[in-house]
Amino acid sequence: MSTPSPGQDIRVLVVEDDPVAADAHVLYVGRVPGFTAVGKAHTGAEARRALDRTPVDLLLLDLHLPDVHGLQLARSLRAAGYHADVIAVTSARDLTVVREGVSLGVVQYVLKPFTFATLRDRLIRYAEFHAAAGEASGQDEVDRALATLRAPGPAALPKGLSAPTLEKVTRALRDHAEGLTATGVAAAVGISRITARRYLEHLVDAGRAGRSPQYGQVGRPELQYRWVKG
Repeated sequence: MSTPSPGQDIRVLVVEDDPVAADAHVLYVGRVPGFTAVGKAHTGAEARRALDRTPVDLLLLDLHLPDVHGLQLARSLRAAGYHADVIAVTSARDLTVVREGVSLGVVQYVLKPFTFATLRDRLIRYAEFHAAAGEASGQDEVDRALATLRAPGPAALPKGLSAPTLEKVTRALRDHAEGLTATGVAAAVGISRITARRYLEHLVDAGRAGRSPQYGQVGRPELQYRWVKG
C-alpha cells in the first residue's frame, strides 16, 4: 500500500461482520483526527474487493468473520502483496493467536467490548508509529518507535465502572442469548439494578449490546439487553 503524504489522513478499512458494530467502528474512526474510514466490509471476500478498489493503510479487523478467520485473511493478503497494517478486534484472549498475529502485520489488539477511548488511544499510538521515518540514530530511537505501540495500561472505564464487574456483566449477556433485563443481570452478577443498568448502557454505547422494550408485562416495559457479537 502507498504511504500517506504529510497532512494526508491514515485510511482505514473496517472489517467486521456485525453491521451494528461495523457502523460503530466507522463512527469511532471518524472521530479521531488524522484518520478516515474509507469503507467497511462484513466478510473476508468483501475486504479483498474493497482493497482492490481503494488504497488502505490500516485494517481494523475482526478476527471472527463468517467466511475466514481474520489471521488467515491477513496471511493471504500479505502473500498477495497487500501491506496494510492491522489492528485486530477480537473477544479471543488466546496468546497463541496474539503471537501468530505479530508476524502478519498485526500491530495492536483491541479486546471486545471496548470504548471509543480505548480505540482512540490505539489509533493515536499507531499514528505516532506510522509517522516514524528516516534512519534511527541508535537503539534508543528504535526502542522509542516500537514503544509507541504499547499502551501504558488498560484504558480507563467511565467513572464508577470496574473492569472485573464489566467482565461479569458481559459474560452474563453472552450466556443468555435470549437477552436479559437490568434486573436479570443484577441477579446474575450480584449487583444492584441501577449499577447493572450503567454497565449495560456502557456496552450499548460501545456497540457490544443492543436494547429493546420487553412487552407483555403490567406497567412500563423494562428494557431487554442482548449481546451483539463476540
